[in-house]
Amino acid sequence: MIPQTRLVEVRANALKENDLEARALRKRFEDAGTLVVSLVSSPGAGKTTLLEATLARLRERHRVAALVGDLATDNDARRLARSGAPVRQITTGTLCHLEARMVRRALEEWAPGALDLLFVENVGNLVCPASYDLGEALRAVLFSVTEGDDKPLKYPTIFNTSDVAVLSKIDLLGSGDFDLDAARANIQAVRPGMEVLELSTRTGRGLDRWLESLTSRLSRLRAARPVARDLELLKEGNP
Repeated sequence: MIPQTRLVEVRANALKENDLEARALRKRFEDAGTLVVSLVSSPGAGKTTLLEATLARLRERHRVAALVGDLATDNDARRLARSGAPVRQITTGTLCHLEARMVRRALEEWAPGALDLLFVENVGNLVCPASYDLGEALRAVLFSVTEGDDKPLKYPTIFNTSDVAVLSKIDLLGSGDFDLDAARANIQAVRPGMEVLELSTRTGRGLDRWLESLTSRLSRLRAARPVARDLELLKEGNP
């Protein structure tokens, strides 16, 4: 039997290695001016449906692509390809999350070219993905009105490591016991000040706000790049 202290050491080393990989990826993306958005949720919250609509709408004006994590199948990747955007599957096998090295390897093997936005759809899980940085600029956590409104209280870590919460399938509100006010309050209890978007991919409600949020973040990323380069030159002592 492996001692508990050994398991802790192995996990700590794995996370450290992942963080180094993620840091390198983040710099690579920032230098390229690519906004990387990761989507996390439990199974069935609507990640793939939202991403399919997002890719279809954004590709009209931007260079977009997606990486999709799944335990065994490429079903979601084939579905997302209907948007017309480049899509690549990452099969994790027994792992319930994506890791930064998987993202790096997928991009090396794939080379989709210059991108404005890259989306990473994680494996459906609210526990494992919370600990693994993928080098993304924005992490969005989805939970739908078909789930419990106490989701943020039950899985606080994934909300604390995310930047925006998306309440999905809002068109089904009222068909169950989901309490929208309680859900909003629970998000703020776990992550005060967290941005919350409410949308329905089926009806289109809230979709424009989601897309505007993404393009605004892309603009801010692009605007910050010259400043970042100038600061780096100053640190190196260059004029």
